[in-house]
Order: sequence, then structure tokens, then C-alpha cells
Amino acid sequence: MGFTFSTMTLNLVLLMAMVATNILSLYHLSSTLQSPKSPKPPPPVPDQLLHQLHTIRATISHLTRLQNTHNPAQKSTIPSDLLLYSHLSPIASSCHNHPELLHKYMTYIPFSLCPSDSDLAESLILRGCHPLPRRRCFSKTPQKPPVSLPENPFPSSLPDNAVIWDHYSCKSFDCLNKQNPNLGFEPSRDISRFNSYKTDLDLPIQQLLQIAAAAKSALRLGLDVGGGTGSFAASMRLRNVTVVTTTMNVAVPNSEAVALRGLVPLHVPLQQRLPLFDGVVDLVRCGRAVNRWIPLTVMEFLLLDVDRVLRGGGYLWVDHFFSKVVDLEKVYAPLIGKLGYKKVKWATGNKTDASGVKNGEVYLTALLQKPVSR
Repeated sequence: MGFTFSTMTLNLVLLMAMVATNILSLYHLSSTLQSPKSPKPPPPVPDQLLHQLHTIRATISHLTRLQNTHNPAQKSTIPSDLLLYSHLSPIASSCHNHPELLHKYMTYIPFSLCPSDSDLAESLILRGCHPLPRRRCFSKTPQKPPVSLPENPFPSSLPDNAVIWDHYSCKSFDCLNKQNPNLGFEPSRDISRFNSYKTDLDLPIQQLLQIAAAAKSALRLGLDVGGGTGSFAASMRLRNVTVVTTTMNVAVPNSEAVALRGLVPLHVPLQQRLPLFDGVVDLVRCGRAVNRWIPLTVMEFLLLDVDRVLRGGGYLWVDHFFSKVVDLEKVYAPLIGKLGYKKVKWATGNKTDASGVKNGEVYLTALLQKPVSR
């Protein structure tokens, strides 16, 4: 729109300049033809008229060059970093790379109930189509919502009738707990998760608060990146610290579970720019969703975006990050070191499950403090 307006303006100025030139030329020509029978030579052109003609011609030349520099047909040089980031980051233009998914998502009856396709929307989000195209339909709600919701962030159970289960294989939280009791859908089991100390890889919340108090650094606002069902945010809420959780569902209702615990779920993937302003949070925790399976460039952008939202003196908690031993030493430790943060805690330990033993993986737990000023 801006380019079209500027082009129209340039064309109008060029037209006016040419009209003015023609008028001046006709004026000069008419003055020489008024006495055709006179043998006298034509009078000299006034200096003022010559000056005006030169000014108009110079203006036309300048505007022509300016219009050529704004010609969209000219090939522009786009930085390679920008092209790379456009593939990694959820720029909305990425939607056109997945026309079949997009067409399916945008096939609905306007001004009626939206289809139950949050899994389809999430597939587009994970492929960089975010924010999603807006739809003119109304979001569904559960047919029989619960009369009341739990106020305790660690309830004994979560109400099944508060969730639309259409696109989940399980149709209840009990089913999810039976499939995998470690997914976090039985909140009462997680009440001691961040309060115990078993190995050096653990950082109890009480110890975290003591560290911050000793450094005279307040912990009031936090962000839990890849926080699953929100157990860390729930534990911090009991200590009057507000933490929001980024989470994706990926076949299980993580976002619904976070909300049912009275917490705030941010439905964003790891590669998206964090929806927070610069320097506003005191703590960022990166949970086990942040691990070696993330492409290295995405990891770098994530760490730098964490640095953006952290205030000076705030803390970055890398909690049980796992990778191969050699990659931790040669890749991830130097990458984290680029932030220039103070190492308050840096502990490693072997990952002893089947995958960890097979791939020679280790865990890293680190607490890093951002410099107060730069």
C-alpha cells in the first residue's frame, strides 16, 4: 500500500513537471513568432526562464532515478540469516508452504460452530503457520461443563467434563494417567516434585528462593518454557510467584490441564518468539522439552529470546537438559556460555534410562544469572 501510494505520487510530480516544461516552452516559442515579418533575430531567452527550465529538467531526472530505485522488479539482496529465520520462526507467510493443511483448516461453515480440529491447528502452528488465519466461526465449549473448578493448583483430580475430548485417543484424565503416570495429569502426585533434593541435578524451589534472596534479587514473575501440565507454575504459585507456562498439546490436553489448575497456558511452540516484552520477567525455566532434539539454530534463537525477556539480574534455569556428552562439551556449553551469564549452579549427571544409555547421554542442570547491566 505504501509503495503504491509513493509510486502514484512520483508519477503525478513527473506529469506536473513535464506540463510546466511544455508551457514554458510554448511561451518562449510564442514570443518568437509574434513578429514573423521582422528580419531581426529572436530575442535572447531570459536568464530567469533558462534557470527555471534547468531546475525542472534536473527535478525530472532526479525523480526518474528515484522511481527506478524503488522499482519492485529490480532484484534485491536478502540477507541469508533472514531467509534462514523465516523457515525456523513462525512467520505467517509459512502457511503457504502447507496448502493442503491450510485448505482443510479453512474449510468450514461461516458463523457456525468451528470444527473440532485443534490438532490440525497445532500441526500448522508447529510448521510455522502462526498466527493462524482468522476464521469466522465460533469456538466449541464442553456440552456439560463442571459447576465449579478446583482452586487448589494441586487437586486430587481434574474434571473430565471441562475438556473437549473429540480429537484425543483417551477420553478422560484417568485414561491418560494409566497410559503414563508421569505425564502430569494427576497433579497431586507432583506436589513434591520441585521440593525434594535427590541428586545434584535437582534444584528445590526453596533453595532457588534462598539464592535469589542472598543476591537481593526478587522473584515475582516467571516463565516456564515447555512446562507440560504446569506443575512448576503451580509450585511457584504456592509461594506467591506468578509463572506462565508455554506448552503444546501434541495428542494430550496439556493446555487444558494447566488452565484447570488455575494457571496460564501459552499455546506456543519452542521456535516462536516469546509473547513477552523485553526485560519483564525475573526467572525463565527451560524444562525437559528443551533438549538435544531441537535444531541447534532454533536453540540459539530460543536462548537469545530468553535473554531478551529476562531483566538484568534475573535467572535462567536449565532443568535436566539432556544431550550426548561430546555435544554438551563442544556445542551446548559454548552456546550457553555466549550469553555471558554468571554460573550459580552447573551440574551434570548420566541419563540412565534406555535411551540415555544407548546414546551416551547426560543431563545438565544449570542456574545462570543475567548481568545486571550491559
